[in-house]
Amino acid sequence: MKIYFGFTVAGNRSSLEGAKKIVGILQAMGHEVVSSHLVREDAWDADRSVAPQEIFARDMKWLDQCDLFVAEVSGSSFGLGFETGYLLGATKKQTILLYQRGAERQISLLIIGNTHPNCVLLPYSNLEELEVLVRKAVPAG
Repeated sequence: MKIYFGFTVAGNRSSLEGAKKIVGILQAMGHEVVSSHLVREDAWDADRSVAPQEIFARDMKWLDQCDLFVAEVSGSSFGLGFETGYLLGATKKQTILLYQRGAERQISLLIIGNTHPNCVLLPYSNLEELEVLVRKAVPAG
């Protein structure tokens, strides 16, 4: 399955270890994670080396081509909100949004209050719980 993984590049990246864990689990399950570069330490620099219009075109293409959207939204950003809103409003694709329980107060209520039928919210407390949730929510590749 082709998965677009959403994670903030310019926002709060304090949940980077969780994001890396999610990408690793998805890849170990046999999925192609088209946006795995977002969990690299140099993601901000890499994105800034390309014209913003190229990033937009690339990411929109990936969103249109993906079978599933999985995002770590603890450090939610406008980009994550845009991606989620686009998929839920313009497509019938399933979205899975994971976030640290301790970050709930910093996450937009539009994210944690989402009741869209194609959106699954999965709060987690630690990396072990995160792995269990991802493996239950995403079919094997």
